[in-house]
Amino acid sequence: MKALVLKDIGKLEIENIDKPSPEPGEVLVSVKACGICGSDIPRVYKDGAHNMPLVIGHEFAGVVESCGEGVDEKWIGKRVGVFPLIPCGECECCKIRKYEMCKRYSYNGSRRNGGFAEYVTVPEWNLIELPETVTMEQAAMFEPMAVAVHAIRRVNPSSEDAVVVMGLGTIGLLVIMFLLDMGVNNIFAIGNKDFQKKLVMELGVPEEHYFDGSKDNAAEWIIANTNYLGADVFFECIGKNESLAVGIEAAAPLGKICTVGNPYSDMGLDRDVYWKILRNQLTLTGTWNSSFTHDISDDWNYVILRLQQGAVHPEKLITHRFGMDEILEGFEIMRDKREEYVKILGII
Repeated sequence: MKALVLKDIGKLEIENIDKPSPEPGEVLVSVKACGICGSDIPRVYKDGAHNMPLVIGHEFAGVVESCGEGVDEKWIGKRVGVFPLIPCGECECCKIRKYEMCKRYSYNGSRRNGGFAEYVTVPEWNLIELPETVTMEQAAMFEPMAVAVHAIRRVNPSSEDAVVVMGLGTIGLLVIMFLLDMGVNNIFAIGNKDFQKKLVMELGVPEEHYFDGSKDNAAEWIIANTNYLGADVFFECIGKNESLAVGIEAAAPLGKICTVGNPYSDMGLDRDVYWKILRNQLTLTGTWNSSFTHDISDDWNYVILRLQQGAVHPEKLITHRFGMDEILEGFEIMRDKREEYVKILGII
């Protein structure tokens, strides 16, 4: 079968490899769509994966083709999304069903083979069946959608709050999409590209609530545009010192800052910025991955419900689609930033 294999740092190749067979408790999924995550770029070109060679890709969906021992064959032929984190089921976090914080997890696309292949094996536990109205492209975006929902739920903004989202990649834009769907309308978006302004306006953010953070002082702009009260909730979706400092400097007293973006490098704060955390009694909240418990209230089931109800349309953020033979171009676009993009999807 064809697969996109990370052989070593910077060495990503399309290869023909053996079709896998499901182990006991697993299924074989025929992959139909797989997205490139922003985290895949440093994984491929800078840091490598935990195990190499490795088929990468953790945002994927497909159809169950066969079942391993002990798996109900009712799954065969079903369209599924896949929660990529495979928890150990035994650590303290797993015991309280906080599987996203498992201490001994595996992961499709970074620790075991992932979705940029014609076929992949996954545990039955990690499957979620697709309703008929949910497309494969939408299902391949379950993971980033659930990440956005999880971040929002970590700080629970109210409809009256002044909410700032800084960093308008896939996750930041999905945070805005779900905030609006939840009735949070006083949203301010900070990006650095003209096409991002167009996208947030299409989502429903007023033009005057967009600011290009590369051109002026974003913290001052936030304060001035919130009646000099500051941001009640700030989503940092970049992972840089500068954007975290903006959130702290622009936060209202008792404000909440949710750190969403993976760090680009070591993080640190100037003394004057740190003082503002203390004096304004700010709450800094981390968020990681998403909740997947097979309960109707978990992040993944919430995402599916809103898709079924036609409330959110993540496919609007798909800017590029590539077949397996061309998918390397998608990685190069993201690495080199040679053209505008949001979500780049592989159609397998």
